[in-house]
Amino acid sequence: MLSSEDFLFFGVIARSGSLADASRRLNVSAPAVTQRLKALERRVGVRLIDRSLRGLTLTDEGELLAAEGAAIVDVIEQLDERLGRRSTTVRGKLRIAAPYGFGREFVAAAVSEFVQLYPEATVALELSDHPASLSSDSWDVVIHIGALNSTNRLVTTLAPNRRIVCASPTYLQDNPAIKKPEDLQHCRCLALRENDEDVTLWRFSRPKCSPETIRIKPFMSTNDGAIMRSWALAGLGVIMRSEWDLADDLASGSLVQILSDWRAPDADVVALLSARDGRSRRITAFLEIMRGHLHPVPWRVPAQS
Repeated sequence: MLSSEDFLFFGVIARSGSLADASRRLNVSAPAVTQRLKALERRVGVRLIDRSLRGLTLTDEGELLAAEGAAIVDVIEQLDERLGRRSTTVRGKLRIAAPYGFGREFVAAAVSEFVQLYPEATVALELSDHPASLSSDSWDVVIHIGALNSTNRLVTTLAPNRRIVCASPTYLQDNPAIKKPEDLQHCRCLALRENDEDVTLWRFSRPKCSPETIRIKPFMSTNDGAIMRSWALAGLGVIMRSEWDLADDLASGSLVQILSDWRAPDADVVALLSARDGRSRRITAFLEIMRGHLHPVPWRVPAQS
């Protein structure tokens, strides 16, 4: 007989590109995943996946198990949620996705406080370079920074966050002064490739002036914010980055804000919630803790001139 644990296990397999990827998601060894999958296939009497050099492919039976199993798990979780609403206890599993850097810096601490306050709840936290692209049915809360092209989720703002253009004192000393946005076209700019944004298009605005849009030619680019920040600290170029990541460097003078009288589009920190299920007690409790960690806003620094 199949159990809800079997459905959850195979659901992870179905969403993974390989058994190694599945083992990381399940936090177990790859051989353990292989053995459990073989045992599951023996019990149902059919092969559920085909493996090739290109990764995993679900068989017709695997597709059926993944779809029907997800529906059954969803019904169980909804029933658990409805029963939970009749009590004041925060319990059940909370699934959170967040960006790598921000997740390590802020979300992980909020999760720690959450499980200490609510020991009957469990948490799965997954960090991703693009959390908003993850399946909307797989996560209760998705932490996102910046603009959203479109979403079928409810959006609630957690904290304000600006984008700041800056460079190291060494770079600014050795290169021509940057007095207006178009000067950036002649600079060594560093680009962070994240979300679905056009990272070569930098937009600026200021009161009583027409907006400026500049197409930069990245000297270097990466999808890792920590790497790009290290390049800027090493004097390799100019970056546009969220203030949450730059506050300490700006305060110490390791990086210097430029074009401070111009403003790039804000990149507020938001939480994306399931529009279908609304807020459970555990989601509401976690968001309250998350906001507590972000207020007062820990990265606010005075604008430099």
